[in-house]
Amino acid sequence: MNWRREWQVLAAMIAIFLGCFFLPVGAARFQGAIIEALALVKWYAREHVLLCLVPAFFIAGAIAVFISQASVMRYLGPRANKVLAYGVASVSGTILAVCSCTVLPLFAGIHRMGAGLGPATAFLYAGPAINVLAIILTARVLGLELGIARAAGAIVFSVVIGLLMHLIFRKEEAAKDAPEPHSTGGNDEDDARPLWRTAVFFAAMIGVLVFANWGEPTDAAGLWQAVWSAKWPITAGFGMLLAVLLIAWFGLRWWHVALGAAPVVILVIALPQQPLWSFSAGVLALSIITATTPGEPAHWFEASWGFARQILPLLLIGVLIAGFLLGRPGEEGVIPSEWVTRFVGGNSLGANAAASVLGAFMYFATLTEVPILDGLLDSGMGKGPALALLLAGPAVSLPNMLVIAGVIGLRKTLVFILLVIVMSTTSGMIYGALFGG
Repeated sequence: MNWRREWQVLAAMIAIFLGCFFLPVGAARFQGAIIEALALVKWYAREHVLLCLVPAFFIAGAIAVFISQASVMRYLGPRANKVLAYGVASVSGTILAVCSCTVLPLFAGIHRMGAGLGPATAFLYAGPAINVLAIILTARVLGLELGIARAAGAIVFSVVIGLLMHLIFRKEEAAKDAPEPHSTGGNDEDDARPLWRTAVFFAAMIGVLVFANWGEPTDAAGLWQAVWSAKWPITAGFGMLLAVLLIAWFGLRWWHVALGAAPVVILVIALPQQPLWSFSAGVLALSIITATTPGEPAHWFEASWGFARQILPLLLIGVLIAGFLLGRPGEEGVIPSEWVTRFVGGNSLGANAAASVLGAFMYFATLTEVPILDGLLDSGMGKGPALALLLAGPAVSLPNMLVIAGVIGLRKTLVFILLVIVMSTTSGMIYGALFGG
């Protein structure tokens, strides 16, 4: 008998028993935290899974199937030109208006295809952090200097974090850089379709992702308001473009696509005020058609489903835990909100560190961090901690961490999170000292 193993099992059983024995079921805060956890999961499922994650899963699957491994290695691999690789990764957020969870399938896709750890983690941070809409909203609501500091900090962070991850794990990267006898995914470069076709195909999918999630601006007029008012017609336009491309370039039969599009059109006409129904019908039709069409379409669906099966359960568990601990925006979990306000007041090292840790573990949907910070600043939060939270919060979260660990391993994930927290804290200290007043 392995006594060490048995003692570990016994200790775990005792810990679980004591947790159950002292479970504060009757406590109002505990019960409220459970409600908050379930409410956050419900909100996440309604607002993010279909509109954000499902398109991201299809894009990630397309990366795995329609882009050659040689191309990924050339532009993002360990031997790629560093200026090009980190330049592309660091400005990715200007195209992808995604949150820390939606970027995960895309990160997993390029990492699986052979992208170097440095460019991949630079993309992982930059995707949600360098969001043009969020930076503009930050400048308008929280002040121009904070908006500029957020934009500059996010770009620098993505490059520095990527370079540090590459240097820290350079031995593993060197082993990864060893030539493979065969390609592990994607099309062979010799028989791949023209680059412009691939670019148009991905542009159509990214268009669906971006405009389906276009948030309502604060101003009642202007360009952003006009785009928001037309977001669903624009999304539908990109969806139709995608359908045409799938027929013309990927072998889908036109009558299959027409049958799949019929329920979407009917729902648009019958329920024009509930676009989520027609969007869901379109997702279901795309899934069925690609899954039943042999060749590339079926491989695309299988790759997309593989990412969904790997990522979605961990994300929902992480959202549940985050809701229990911190609650939804404007609500409370098991951790009282006054603790948060107390710890992030002023511009001290402790306040900046607390803001960085809070931002790293709390889940922020795209753009929601700005009104939350506006309220915290009114409650006495320092400008330094505000920047620290802006740099750490949108880029990482507890759900995000669980998935990253499944993609690159726990050790690399811990280093990545530590780098984000340390750099956010340092930036907050510097900014607070210069502009904190």
